[in-house]
Amino acid sequence: MRKMIECLSLVLFLCSCGVVHQAPTGGSPDASADEFDRRAREVAQRWQDSADDRAWRTGFVALEVLNPQGWNHVRQIPAWVNRSAHNGAWQLAAELPEAAPERADVRWPDGEVSQVPLISAASAYAQFSRPAKLIEEDCPAKGCRPLRVIGARLGKVPLQTSRGTIQAPAWMFAVEGVEQKKVHVAIAPSAVTARPERVQGDIEEVMAFELTAGKPHELLLRYGYGACDTVHGARAYETDQLVVVDVDTRDSGSGEVCPAMLKTATTTVALARPLGERLVLDSGTGLPVLRGLKTR
Repeated sequence: MRKMIECLSLVLFLCSCGVVHQAPTGGSPDASADEFDRRAREVAQRWQDSADDRAWRTGFVALEVLNPQGWNHVRQIPAWVNRSAHNGAWQLAAELPEAAPERADVRWPDGEVSQVPLISAASAYAQFSRPAKLIEEDCPAKGCRPLRVIGARLGKVPLQTSRGTIQAPAWMFAVEGVEQKKVHVAIAPSAVTARPERVQGDIEEVMAFELTAGKPHELLLRYGYGACDTVHGARAYETDQLVVVDVDTRDSGSGEVCPAMLKTATTTVALARPLGERLVLDSGTGLPVLRGLKTR
């Protein structure tokens, strides 16, 4: 299933300043190096100065769903709570705050501060109190109970973005009989840019990266490969603003029947200079690679 990767060999942003192309590590130079460069230029030009690039570097791109479950929990949520919430068994038993601010400050890891618009507590309640579109277990026959909201306050929760983890404004709803708070990020959807998505048919080559301790000219990459693929090494294509990476994997050509499964592994790639503030792109999709091998 990874055989197409060779054809998708890579992406990179070509700037007028010097570009450095690293040959695969741990093996001989690849015969498809020209295809790698060609793919790199194509994707690089598409990413350079694009709306996605500007939003990723200076905007607000969330890397996680703002309100997937919405519970601020230290312990596991009781089954009846999740079932009741899924069925929309909410009851408003208190006055919600009306004098909430319309905007709030968000501090980015680099120290910059932005103001973002907020939704009201009433709007947040209206959004999360709707029942799910697909309900498999009726309520209350399967053990649902009313979820009585008895108060709300504006707090903060950690949120991963393209610019690092921030403390995002969020409404904390107190629910009678439930230790955990019902959490709903208070940032208005208009302030958030959707994470860019891969083009249909593009295959992700590098899943995540991490810096290597004590080796500033090296990146540790997590990649995927097919059960019958041979790995020929990792490659990097560098500019002053970007580093595009891929791992050269090819079908072994043994003619064996291979299971349709994706394996993962890690490898390293050498850079001409330390990564610094440069963005890492995946060659197969042309999209940013996230830092943090433990998150995938």
